[in-house]
Amino acid sequence: MRMDNQSTVSEFLLLGLPIQPEQQGLFFALFLCMYLTTVLGNLLIILLIRLDPHLHTPMYFFLSHLALTDISFSSVIVPKMLMNMQTKYPFIPYAECVTQMYFFLLFTNVDNFLLTSMAYDRYIAICHPLHYTTIMREGVCTLLISASWILSCANALCHTLLLNQLSFCADNTIPHFFCDLDVLLKLSCSDTSINELVIFVAGVAIIILPLNCILVSYGCIGITILKVPSTKGICKALSTCGSHLSVVSLYYGTIIGLYFAPSSKTSSDKDIVASVMYTVVTPLLNPFIYSLRNRDMKGALEKLFHKVSVFTL
Repeated sequence: MRMDNQSTVSEFLLLGLPIQPEQQGLFFALFLCMYLTTVLGNLLIILLIRLDPHLHTPMYFFLSHLALTDISFSSVIVPKMLMNMQTKYPFIPYAECVTQMYFFLLFTNVDNFLLTSMAYDRYIAICHPLHYTTIMREGVCTLLISASWILSCANALCHTLLLNQLSFCADNTIPHFFCDLDVLLKLSCSDTSINELVIFVAGVAIIILPLNCILVSYGCIGITILKVPSTKGICKALSTCGSHLSVVSLYYGTIIGLYFAPSSKTSSDKDIVASVMYTVVTPLLNPFIYSLRNRDMKGALEKLFHKVSVFTL
């Protein structure tokens, strides 16, 4: 099954997680529960935002898209990982591997832009509250979402097309549980200098620049908060940013640890654990962070439970 005449590899062998065979059943049940919780938790966020008129604001508009992206992001990786845990020979066809890599990059990039848009929204809300409704109008929010998807699609497609020009020879073993671009480049027997250059440029544009925008936004928010004379005002400002800042710290912390720390020629167990945190744990924790640390979400959840209990009675 080939996508290009240059490739002599028709499939890859995914080594998966570094766990003992007798532990496969336990980890399969664990990751299956985590995946189902991720999907149901993020669907609940989308449902709450859809049903509660008080949550029809730019912040929760971005949050609903983040929840949808987390569901898609997790669904690209976890089901295949679970399937391979139950398979004696966990091979993945070349075309499916490249497709998985494309959607992994796509949803990762969308997450970056959405978190940046949410930081910008909090910056306008706290630093320029009188102009908030004028700046963050519906058209601007739609434009930010559209730009996030278009730029993410373009970046993922660029990496995919460049990867398709490479040759893969004898070694088809991927020491990972999914098709990561960095690992695939190490397996190639072609010159990958152009790919690495594009990865560097895209990394600056899609990871470093958004992260700097987030840091600058929260720096301005911090300065504004310190100018607030009342403790009540500080608590209110922090309550609107706490959930988002927690997600940003978890998300970018794992990315920096995984992709910007020095690594060996092959993926180590440490890299795989970091990838699990990034691809499985982060989408799982987002619903809990936003529901437990956000007053508006907790209020909407209580209203939903109340309506369900009244309806069942």
